[in-house]
Amino acid sequence: MNIRSLTRGDGVVIGAAVLLFIASFLDFIAYDCPSGAPDSACPGFNGWASDYAPATAGIFVLGVVGAALIILSRLLPQGRNLVGLTLDQWGIALVVAAAFTATWTMIFSHPENLEKGPGQIMAFIALLVLAAAAVLTPRVPALKAPLMGSGSPQPVAPYGGHPGQPAGGYGYPGAAQQGAPSPYGAPVGGPPSYGGQPSGAAPAPVAGGGDFAPFWFAVPVARPLYAEDGSATPIAELAPGTWYLAVEQRGQALVAQTQDGRRGVLQDTTGIQRG
Repeated sequence: MNIRSLTRGDGVVIGAAVLLFIASFLDFIAYDCPSGAPDSACPGFNGWASDYAPATAGIFVLGVVGAALIILSRLLPQGRNLVGLTLDQWGIALVVAAAFTATWTMIFSHPENLEKGPGQIMAFIALLVLAAAAVLTPRVPALKAPLMGSGSPQPVAPYGGHPGQPAGGYGYPGAAQQGAPSPYGAPVGGPPSYGGQPSGAAPAPVAGGGDFAPFWFAVPVARPLYAEDGSATPIAELAPGTWYLAVEQRGQALVAQTQDGRRGVLQDTTGIQRG
C-alpha cells in the first residue's frame, strides 16, 4: 500500500466517512417532547437502535463501506475486481445509494410526535459531501492533486540522490550500502542490471519500438504515475531523490516501475535524469 497515491478528493472522502460514522451514534429520531415533560419521557434513537437499524443500515453501513472501498482502490494495486467491477466502482455505487437513502429519509414525513435528530441531519450532509467527492474526484483537477505534497522542488543530485546523502541504499542505482543488496537484483557496487543488461554498462538511449532498453531515471520534482489502462486517477507519485525503472516507452511517455513492483505511465518526462 502506498498512501502517497491518495488524492485531495480521497481526503474529502475519508473526512466525510468519519463524520458519517460519528453521526451514527447521535440521535437519528427523537420524540417531540411536550412542554414541561421530562427528557426521559422523550427518548432518542441513534442509527444503531434495534427499532431503526434495518432502515439506517442503508445510510450508515453503505456509506462507510463504500468510502472504505474507494480508499482501498487507491491503496491497492490496480486491477482488483469484485464480481466484474473495480473496488472504486463498487464504492461509488454504495455511496450514491446511501446518499439517496439519506435524502429520501430527510424528505419523508415523520409522524407528528417524532422529529429529525442531529444524527440524521449530520448523516445527510456527510453523505452529500461523500458522494460528490467520490464522483467528481476523477474529473476535477483540484481533487485529483496528491493529498500528501512533496513540498518545494528539490534539486536532484548526481544519480538522483539528495544533496549530502551518501551513495548507496534502496532506490539508488550506484554503489549499494555495504552488505545490502541493490534494488531489482543489481550487483553490489555496480549500476543496476535489468533484463540481462551487463553490470557497468551504460543504459541504452531512449528509443521507440523494439530498440527500447530499460533504464533507471530520477524525476526533478514529484510527478504522478497513472494507470496503464488510461485512467485519469494517479496510482502513485514519483518522488525526487529516488530511482525508478523505465520498462517501456509510449510516445513521449514512459512506463515506470516503482520499488513495490507497481507499473504505471509517467506522462511528464521533461527534465528526468538518467542513471
